[in-house]
Amino acid sequence: MTALGSSSTGMYPFSGGGGSGFWSAVAPPHSKAALAFTAVAGLALFAAIYYTTASGRLKSPWSHRRRRNALTPQQWRSLFTPDGRLCGDGIKLLKKVRSSGVDPSIRAEVWPFLLGVYDLNSSKEEREVVSAEKKMEYEKLRRQCWKLQKQSNGSFKLNDTDGTGQTGDSGSLFQEKDVCSSEDVVSAKEFLSDEERSLYAEYSDEPCSELLEGGDDSSRRNSIADVSALKSESSDSDSSDDPVLIQGSSSSEPGEKKDSGMHKKENVSPSTAEVQSKPLTTEDFAIWQRIICLDAVRANSEWIPYSPIQAAVSDAKAQHLAEAVGLKDYDHLEPCRIWHAARLTAILEAYVLYDPEIGYCQGMSDLLSPIITVITEDHVAFWCFVGFMKKARHNFRLDEVGIRRQLNIVSKIIKIKDSHLYRHLEELQAEDCFFVYRMVVVMFRRELSFEQTLCLWEVMWADQAAIRAGIGNSAWCKIRQRAPPTDDLLLYAIAASVLQKRKLIIQKYSSMDEILRECNSMAGHLDVWKLLDDAHDLVVTLHDKIETSSDC
Repeated sequence: MTALGSSSTGMYPFSGGGGSGFWSAVAPPHSKAALAFTAVAGLALFAAIYYTTASGRLKSPWSHRRRRNALTPQQWRSLFTPDGRLCGDGIKLLKKVRSSGVDPSIRAEVWPFLLGVYDLNSSKEEREVVSAEKKMEYEKLRRQCWKLQKQSNGSFKLNDTDGTGQTGDSGSLFQEKDVCSSEDVVSAKEFLSDEERSLYAEYSDEPCSELLEGGDDSSRRNSIADVSALKSESSDSDSSDDPVLIQGSSSSEPGEKKDSGMHKKENVSPSTAEVQSKPLTTEDFAIWQRIICLDAVRANSEWIPYSPIQAAVSDAKAQHLAEAVGLKDYDHLEPCRIWHAARLTAILEAYVLYDPEIGYCQGMSDLLSPIITVITEDHVAFWCFVGFMKKARHNFRLDEVGIRRQLNIVSKIIKIKDSHLYRHLEELQAEDCFFVYRMVVVMFRRELSFEQTLCLWEVMWADQAAIRAGIGNSAWCKIRQRAPPTDDLLLYAIAASVLQKRKLIIQKYSSMDEILRECNSMAGHLDVWKLLDDAHDLVVTLHDKIETSSDC
């Protein structure tokens, strides 16, 4: 019998002596390397299984991601060919932006590509032509605004002058402009009719506003119908003035034929070149103008640190622009905020004429403010906003079809992902997910910080640009992005924010209003990259199910 610890190699795994031991006991010397390799491979397999089992997915492009990896100026310049075209049909650009966003110093250059102002395949020369055409079209819209403003000033007797004064020097915005006397800068609220006051109240940030600021469930839902009725009534009201024909659309889906690359009808916006004429009276325009001015003056100052040049604008220049666009009730503002409010007013007024079916609603200024902070040229900012509104415009439809469709998708995501949470929402009669209404309308603008909002939007825009460019799932897989581009990334992110609070909602909340307050209290407490990471998980696992369900 062989003793334990002898030099024999035949029986015991821990037999010792002269290089013997476990490996020498179980395998001859020539197979040691193979066994070692197998062990390493086994560990790698175990790690992969552990990771995918623990997380349910491969690593998201946003995992542990921070702004240090954003698209840099050097990387941006390297993406162009000598004639100014993006390499690889823009796929490299979209991949980079989708995974890590854009460096603030080049946002003004990159955003027009993401928002469809410039085609991803365009050359530098082609973009110069497009820019000149877009500038002329914007200036035409502004001239129409000036004409309507002059007529409305006469109709509503906002001043005693004939409004024929010319403003001066810098930029096309001040050319051919008829302005009110500076002595007549008074509160626009004094000129609102009872109907207009009600309309503005529904769209304001004051406590009476239920749509974006919360409030109890019943009052908020009733206010949707009230706003629709008021807006429709004001738009259809008779005017003593002759109507001015503005290019608009008589159909509910303007521009559908032009944007053939869009997969969903919700993603289209009107084209001033290919639509039918729709009458917009001076009274209609005057109502929108007053609401726009009030919202513009009340815009917050969160943007100031992100645009030092605009923050340093002179008082004279700010006053000049404010008078040029007919801004009211702004004396309490510092010059940079007056400048910002005047730019908001000019561009939103132009959009009212560009898309009179939608007009203006509270929330649009929230979407435009970051754009004009980044982009200093009004005509470029306007067309970027138009590109943004191709998706967002249906958040402001009277029939609420766009909003309800999106809330329905959020509900479906939660139902499929977390049946326990969904059953709890059903018990509270909150399964329609109206508690995330504000997130949908202003696209997380009030839940995220200014910088985080821009990060989220850039990722969304990259997805939408990929869809516009026809980059399908197969092409996306080639660049190692498991989650296919989706028009509804925002909705997956909203669902993710709710799922992050699932335990609190299930254990603590027993009413819809409590959940609504929780959602409103998320402001400033969300991590955009964690949010996108969780949204990525949902897209990977649920995209096909949600798409199939939505098509039924």
